[in-house]
Amino acid sequence: MSLEAQAAERGWTEEELRLRRGICEIGRLAYSKGLIVGADGNLSARMSDGTVLITPAGAMKGFLEPEQIAHIDMRGEVVDGGPGASTEKGIHLVSYEQRPEMRAVVHAHPPHAVAMSIAGIDLQTPYIPEIVVTIGGIPTADFGTPGTPELAESIRDIVGCSDTVIMKNHGSVTLGKNLLDAFKKLDMIEHTARILWLAHCVGHARPLAPEQVQKLLDTRKQLGVDTTNTLENRCGLDGPQRRPELEW
Repeated sequence: MSLEAQAAERGWTEEELRLRRGICEIGRLAYSKGLIVGADGNLSARMSDGTVLITPAGAMKGFLEPEQIAHIDMRGEVVDGGPGASTEKGIHLVSYEQRPEMRAVVHAHPPHAVAMSIAGIDLQTPYIPEIVVTIGGIPTADFGTPGTPELAESIRDIVGCSDTVIMKNHGSVTLGKNLLDAFKKLDMIEHTARILWLAHCVGHARPLAPEQVQKLLDTRKQLGVDTTNTLENRCGLDGPQRRPELEW
């Protein structure tokens, strides 16, 4: 029986079939690039009716089929009698609560980015022009215990003002307008971290000067870039732990 025939039999809409396929495809892509290994990580997409398709608990994300994807509401309850959702579903639900305009969330374990967090190296510091102009920087959340509500709460404030976040010692979360957009930001996180890793291996990594950062931010309007930018909105940069070295 074809997948389309199975979808009709299960009562899936065209949107649901497309998103189930998309989650599987992005899971395979992330797995092939080493951004998710074993049963790590989880992916989701929010449908137009407000419910969420999400990878199931304990599954290897590189080998999923559309019928294995869980379907939950915003309380985390299964809505169609299918498989149970990832134990880290709270990450996704918090992200959608904070950013209702976003339609996809990818939680992965990009190795260089996680290594940076373990070493205490801040990916919010501006080094790479393309990152400064697009997402700004990548904030790091305080450690949250995996498998507990603490993990989701550790990112709540940051995902309200950033499309990307590193969870200290654990992994990353990226939000997107669609699954490919969320994956693109994951790719950007790991590429940034890898460049910074190499820079630290060969010498002292020197961030861009404040005037250089401001010039780059000024180009956003000229280039028509309107993405959420953590250096413009100062996501995680102000408050009691404000960092003077990130002033411009």
